[in-house]
Amino acid sequence: MSSLIKRVRDITVATLNERLERAEDPVRLIDQFLWATREEIIQAERLYQQYSAHANSLRAQWLQAEQQAEKREQQAITALKAGEEHLARLALTEKQHHAQRAQQYKELYETSQANVTELEELLRELRSEYQAVYDKREYYVARMESLRLQQRMNERFGSLVGHPESMFRKLDDRITDMELEARSLREIRRSGSTCIPAGSPEQVELELEQLKRKLEKEG
Repeated sequence: MSSLIKRVRDITVATLNERLERAEDPVRLIDQFLWATREEIIQAERLYQQYSAHANSLRAQWLQAEQQAEKREQQAITALKAGEEHLARLALTEKQHHAQRAQQYKELYETSQANVTELEELLRELRSEYQAVYDKREYYVARMESLRLQQRMNERFGSLVGHPESMFRKLDDRITDMELEARSLREIRRSGSTCIPAGSPEQVELELEQLKRKLEKEG
């Protein structure tokens, strides 16, 4: 059909799926295809109407020429019956002329009608392609929306994902450590008020500094 209609799209159904696999925005690519296909449909419909009108005109001229040829043949018969051979020859001469025109218009009509049939098939194909790709567009729009919502959910709630039992277990461990620390300090205060120093103050200060350095390393 390239002889009848100029292709306006650089994407065909055969290559659309391959390009969709590499497209960052498949919906935009599909929209470009749909727009180009719609332009082809409009162009094909316009050409179809023109060809149909032209084919109907050729058919009318073909049938009219055939009727004229039959009419001249009847006139030739009438002239012969009347003994007018000269008039019969003139009528037959005109009959041949109309018969020739009828054959010419018939051939033109058959060629045009074949193109009309081809255009009808092209239109069916284009409309079928358009509908199939439009349905695919609806699927990709839904798929992209699902992905967008999933990304929003991950951004908003991703940091909150966790099992409650694990969260409370960590909290229990922290509170337990705090309780042990408080209990140890309380016992130290109690023992400090009653114990009698057995070592030298220098040794105590030395061990205290060692403990401080150990705590600093542990953070």
